[in-house]
Amino acid sequence: MNLAIVGVTGMVGRVILNLLEEKKIFLKNLYPVASKKSIGKKIFFKKKKIKILSIEETFSLKPDVAIFSAGAEISKKWGMKFTRKGTLLIDNSSAWRMNKSKKLIVPEINGKFISKRDKLIANPNCSTIQLVMVLYPLHLKYRIKNITISTYQSVTGSGKKGLDQLRNEEDRKKTKKIYSFKIHRNVIPHCDKFDDYGSSKEELKLINETKKIFSNKRIGITSTSIRVPIVGGHSESINLTFKNDFDINELRQILSNTSGLILMDNIKKNIYPMPILCEENNNVFVGRIRRDFSKKKSLNMWIVSDNLRKGSATNAVQILEYLIYNKFI
Repeated sequence: MNLAIVGVTGMVGRVILNLLEEKKIFLKNLYPVASKKSIGKKIFFKKKKIKILSIEETFSLKPDVAIFSAGAEISKKWGMKFTRKGTLLIDNSSAWRMNKSKKLIVPEINGKFISKRDKLIANPNCSTIQLVMVLYPLHLKYRIKNITISTYQSVTGSGKKGLDQLRNEEDRKKTKKIYSFKIHRNVIPHCDKFDDYGSSKEELKLINETKKIFSNKRIGITSTSIRVPIVGGHSESINLTFKNDFDINELRQILSNTSGLILMDNIKKNIYPMPILCEENNNVFVGRIRRDFSKKKSLNMWIVSDNLRKGSATNAVQILEYLIYNKFI
C-alpha cells in the first residue's frame, strides 16, 4: 500500500506517523506532504529519512490511500481530485463531515457501514468522537432523549499555534495570539467562530455530527465549548436524559465492557479521568457517573480523551486498519 499523509508536520500528522509505527502497518511507500516551507526537508519514519513532498507531486504519484490533516481549505481543494484519481481519502478536517454523500465514521460505532463504494471517509471532530464513544452504547440500551454538553478543550485543539501561545505566555515571552485573549491562567468560552445566533462552530459540530453518527435527528442536544490552558486532552461534562430508566450499576458495566473505553469511577479513592492521566493514550476515559435527581431518568458524567489520539489521529488510523482488514484497499 502506498500511503500519503497530507499535513505530516502538524501535530496530528506527527501522531499519525507514530501510530503507523506502533501498529506496524506495512507500507510499500509513504508520501509525506506538507506546506511549501517544508518541501524537501526530511522526516524520520521507521528509522529512515523520507523527503517531504508537495501535494502536487503526491497527486501525480496516485497513492492508494491519503490521510488529510491539513485543514478544510486543502481538503476542499484537493480531496475530490485525489479520489477521482483512484485514491481512497480519509479526511480529518471539517470539509466533508456534514456532506450527505460522505460517511462520518467512528469505527467502533458505525465502521460496519463502510463499503467499497466509499472513496472519501470523514473523520469526526475530536470532541464529538470522545462523546459518542461513551454515549452510543448507552443510547442502544436506554435511548437518549436529551444531551447537555460542556467541553473544556486543550490548546492542542488549535494546533501548534495554540500550544505556542500558551507556552510563550507561561514563559512570559512575546507571542502571536491565536486566541482573542491570554490563555495562560485563563478560561475562554470561545472555540472557533460564532454564528449569528451566538453559537460557535465547535458547539454546532458537536450537535450536528452526533446526530449524524447516531442517525437520529430527534435527539435534543445543546453544547457550550470552552478553551482551557491544558495540553493533554479535552474534557466534557455531560448531562443525559433517557427515554428508559436505568440501573446505575448495569450502566457502569456496559461502559466497562465497551471496547475503547476505560471506566475510572471511584470517588472514594479519588479515581476519575483527568487530562494528565489520559495524554498519549488511545482510549476514551469516563467517570463521575451519578444520577441527576432533579430530573427523571437523567445522569451526569465526565469524559476525557487525548484529542490528538482518539480525537484525531487514532480514529483515522483505525479507519485505515478497517479498510485493510476488509480488503477494501
